[in-house]
Amino acid sequence: MKKEISLWFLLGLAVWSIIILLRCNGIVIPVINDYFTDLITIPMYCCLIEYIMNGILGYPWKPDLKFVLTSALYLSFLFEVLCPKLSTHFTGDFWDVLAYFAGGMGYYFFRVRPGYKKSSSSTS
Repeated sequence: MKKEISLWFLLGLAVWSIIILLRCNGIVIPVINDYFTDLITIPMYCCLIEYIMNGILGYPWKPDLKFVLTSALYLSFLFEVLCPKLSTHFTGDFWDVLAYFAGGMGYYFFRVRPGYKKSSSSTS
């Protein structure tokens, strides 16, 4: 298993940092500000957990579809249902939920699933 942090994670972190910096300076780009950050949340979350499991704890692990879907469901509930009830800084938005799941499915089909195909075909 790979023990280094993903370049995609670092790129996502840089983009996220730029978006937050722009927000702090009053520059809001609607689609990017509203949905792009939600779209990259699940892929970044999965990359971070994978790095912690493989790189820090030394446990060979790769997220599966169940992990990706439950992560999207959990974060959707947390940020779109629970947090808006607790704070006015959060708003519940169905499109954000779709962005979480779209990002998760993109991550799964372009990063996780191709790895499973290669490993299963190399053993036969």
